[in-house]
Amino acid sequence: MTDHPDVTDRLGRGLADLRVSVTDRCNFRCRYCMPREAFGSDHAFLERDELLTFEEVTRVVRAAVECGVRKVRLTGGEPLVRRDLPRLIGMLARVDGVEDLALTTNGSLLAEQAGALRAAGLHRLTVSLDTLDEATFRAISDVALPLARVLDGLDVARAVGFSPLKLNTVVRRGRGDGEVVDLAAYARARGDVIRFIEYMDVGTTNGWRNDEIVPADEIVARIDAAFPLEPVGPTVAGEVAERYRYRDGTGEIGVVASVTRPFCRTCVRARVSAKGELYTCLFSARGHDLRALLRGGASDAQLTARLRDLWLLRTDRYSETRSAHAVTPPKVEMSYIGG
Repeated sequence: MTDHPDVTDRLGRGLADLRVSVTDRCNFRCRYCMPREAFGSDHAFLERDELLTFEEVTRVVRAAVECGVRKVRLTGGEPLVRRDLPRLIGMLARVDGVEDLALTTNGSLLAEQAGALRAAGLHRLTVSLDTLDEATFRAISDVALPLARVLDGLDVARAVGFSPLKLNTVVRRGRGDGEVVDLAAYARARGDVIRFIEYMDVGTTNGWRNDEIVPADEIVARIDAAFPLEPVGPTVAGEVAERYRYRDGTGEIGVVASVTRPFCRTCVRARVSAKGELYTCLFSARGHDLRALLRGGASDAQLTARLRDLWLLRTDRYSETRSAHAVTPPKVEMSYIGG
């Protein structure tokens, strides 16, 4: 492993955080991510041989570590639908330089898999939880699975050692946003850390509208009125969540204000799609093909050099310039590269 402090983009941002999608498939059809109209029974998902193999993912992660990455997060789609995922986790846990190995899931398969994930070497677990109400859960996820499946999975995950869990809640006006305080109370009572995320214009199919944003300031004010809060500084450079702790010492919350307070200038995150395309921004229209290198005989040094060169050219800052776009530019779907 070699440190590369000079691997900074044109805005002076280093590369420290890599998100790797292991599948473009998901067993939910959440309206803000994979609406059923766009991802129905006739949608053409990637074939098995199009996905990066576990060995290829591991090579990409090793190359990213050589460029400065220390944190790796597995995403999807829903990563737990990828067969034999604990084997990949075990491979990545052994990569020298990966200091934080995490996974984001919708929680529906956690009860069956949490123990294997922990045993394989996964450090941290983030679960999407947008509501505690059964009817709202069905409306948001657009599937027949009961909310209890997710909540049971959370209980199992805590029991096998994923504590504190991190919960992600997308807050959308009129779509369960009245539960902000209830969700904070749920996390607070169980020692979990919850992050409230402003509804973003990811992809092109989720029907995003500016008037459906619940600003981070409003979210914090609502929770503060029930459980007094005080701000906390970031723990690491490039942290996207603004953190607040409860004044009585019983934990913390975070808000991700990507729309109202963009953090592009401190973003140190890259994403790799399930078929091996590197995206340097969540709102990118186009990725850079790494799979061709992996399957074309490129050496590890050549792969590292390609990652480094792509990052050095990066100028992304979409959230800062969002309001300047008269016409919304095309963007990759979030389900394709993870959140």
